[in-house]
Amino acid sequence: MFIEPVSDAELELLGVDVTQMRKESGYVANSLKVAARRPDLMRAVSNLTNAVMNGADIAPELRTMVGYMASRAAGCTYCQAHTSHNSHARGVASEKIQKMWEFERSHLFDAAERAALAFARDAAQQPNAVTAEHYCELRKHYSEEQIVDLLAIVSLFGFFNRWNDSLGTELESKPKEFALSNLTKSGWVAGKHE
Repeated sequence: MFIEPVSDAELELLGVDVTQMRKESGYVANSLKVAARRPDLMRAVSNLTNAVMNGADIAPELRTMVGYMASRAAGCTYCQAHTSHNSHARGVASEKIQKMWEFERSHLFDAAERAALAFARDAAQQPNAVTAEHYCELRKHYSEEQIVDLLAIVSLFGFFNRWNDSLGTELESKPKEFALSNLTKSGWVAGKHE
């Protein structure tokens, strides 16, 4: 890591509440421990994450799959490890996670998932590859509000992808172990997140 994260003890001294994060994943992400060097920034990022990932009118497993697809398209292996691990924790089968990059050809994904994942992949690319056709396909399965939620997820991971790749954030053991077991066949490597 290029910037050292604060310790758990420092988090407590800063008054940053990470109870929900510890409850959900069993640890506090190193990416947020770096953000805690600016407690207001960490609170803002945490609040945005909660609003986007917990308030969306999209099934929890699809939210994390969309985050994975956006991170895969952007090339952030830190976020790929986290989102695949979180997808599995929300009930997505390992086989489906392993085939996610092949969603257009896999029988494991339904038409609604394919539309959301294609949108996430193409919205996360640089340059952006979203067209009117994406929205036509999304509207077959999702309301306008749900489409906004999907875009919010992609946009949130746009921040996290840049943040973590620029920091070289060290992967925590749980998402790293999951990624090593489930993503390496599709080309995943920890790289600078080792």
